[in-house]
Amino acid sequence: MDLEYDSPAAYGLYGYIKAVADELGLTGDSWFVQLEPPVNAYIALDGHFPLYPGRDVALIWHEEHGWATAAEIDSGDDLLILSFLDNDVLPPPRAVARFARSAPGEQRSVPPVLRGRNDDDGLAVRLAAYIPREITTTAG
Repeated sequence: MDLEYDSPAAYGLYGYIKAVADELGLTGDSWFVQLEPPVNAYIALDGHFPLYPGRDVALIWHEEHGWATAAEIDSGDDLLILSFLDNDVLPPPRAVARFARSAPGEQRSVPPVLRGRNDDDGLAVRLAAYIPREITTTAG
């Protein structure tokens, strides 16, 4: 998907990722969004997963594969994907938070391909529904 920086879908993606972070009780700069294709996002999580003690963990979102849990490996730049939430590319923030709180099991190396359910236009419309209220009220 190719998102313009000032498009409703881009604002909505920021709102969606912030809603997930809020649902997890995270504050501050715990997340970021990359709008260049492939569109993705990263949310740093507090704590560690039991199977991966001492490793920083995160939730990551990818425009084609949806959400996954990940642990940082020694280099700090690479991530070890641990589990996927494979029901929808854009599930409700509460479902994502519930997924993040569950300890991941075995590593899953094959991501689900969820884009077939969400063409670019459909995903853009769904993302636009998450535009933060402060943006919609100042844009008019």
